[in-house]
Amino acid sequence: MEYLEGYVYHIKDEFFSKVQDRKLMQNKENGNFRPTYFCLRDPQTSLLWMIPMSSRCQKYQAIYEKQRKKYGKCITIVMGEYGGKKAAFLLQNMFPTSDYYLDHIHTINGNPVPVNSAI
Repeated sequence: MEYLEGYVYHIKDEFFSKVQDRKLMQNKENGNFRPTYFCLRDPQTSLLWMIPMSSRCQKYQAIYEKQRKKYGKCITIVMGEYGGKKAAFLLQNMFPTSDYYLDHIHTINGNPVPVNSAI
């Protein structure tokens, strides 16, 4: 699949079978295509960095605030919005992959939804 900047993707099962890292957020939790990943290309290596997203914002907002209080900032979680809903971008769980392992772009009502550039 061809990577398009600024969108959210799902990863092929083949990636998780090959890597076999139980610490990665696994594909198809509860029979769904989850989690979704915001994707960024590293211009120096051409690798894609996959950033897991979560709708469990209350949980991650608490962690975010705790880190901000303790360290003055939070560099592991970015709170934002995707598809008109709050979302947590989990930088602490990001990992690299290649274009080959992109399964499909995430859509809402059949339409690809870009991530707000302010995130």
